[in-house]
Amino acid sequence: MHTIDISLSNTLSGHQNPIFVVSPGIDSTTIFTGGNDKGVVEWDLVNGKFKRILCAVPASVYALHLLKEEGILVIGLRNGEVWFVDIEKQALVAKTQTEKGAVFAIKVLTEKRELIATGEEGIAYVWSLDTYALLYRFHVADATVRVIEPYPQVNQVAFGDKNGFVHLYDTTDFREITKQQIHSLPVTALAATDTSLLSGGRDAKLVRLAKKDLSVLQSITPHMFTVYGILPHPTLPIVASISRDKSIKIWDSLSLSLLRNISIERGYDAHRLSINTATWVDNQLVTAGDDKLVKVWNVSLQEMV
Repeated sequence: MHTIDISLSNTLSGHQNPIFVVSPGIDSTTIFTGGNDKGVVEWDLVNGKFKRILCAVPASVYALHLLKEEGILVIGLRNGEVWFVDIEKQALVAKTQTEKGAVFAIKVLTEKRELIATGEEGIAYVWSLDTYALLYRFHVADATVRVIEPYPQVNQVAFGDKNGFVHLYDTTDFREITKQQIHSLPVTALAATDTSLLSGGRDAKLVRLAKKDLSVLQSITPHMFTVYGILPHPTLPIVASISRDKSIKIWDSLSLSLLRNISIERGYDAHRLSINTATWVDNQLVTAGDDKLVKVWNVSLQEMV
């Protein structure tokens, strides 16, 4: 067993509207955030302060994805545009667009050097990271697809749709392998680990699935409302979850037993409204949401003797 220590490092204020997405920066000293402000903000984690507005955008920001080697931040917008912005130069390198609706999710298929995005209309779009040309377009679901999760070291990718289905695709030819209805309401979070796929939904469930066939291995109810994020730690055996119920919870990654509940009710200076987004930056968990605040948490784990 482990004991976990969590403390609030900083609260970053400055957004005038709800924050929908946070992304790591080029290194562990910065992060990016976006939401209803129609701009992407860069923050300094060392000093706990606003650094700069990376760029202004014409619509709300729903998705961010860092291309670390290229020094580019990919931005998905409510109006269906996908922007590729050079972080150092603060310059728009390329811009593309989906056919209809907002861009809710952006991920990279690293081995193929392809970027994949989905939106309201249930269509997936795949662009080349070398030319930014559209390579593939395929139908995933008849409903909004809010989340994408590529499997590590495997040519497969999972999608979660508004009807509660998780779809598994082969990334070599974008053929559907299988699909299963996992939630009674929309799928709102997916996270692949080495051993399983974790799925969260608006039904407040967190479900552990077999990666091969999406069969249910374990199901818990971690929150009172929507699970907006599931975040396995990069190196430690813990998983964080965030929710519309304003709480952050830390779980043992093997058993999914609860290690810590971070909320105002538990005495933390936590979020007062829905937590919409989070990311790990080394051993810091960065969370943000409808209260327009970014909170940076120090997390450490000790093994009990």
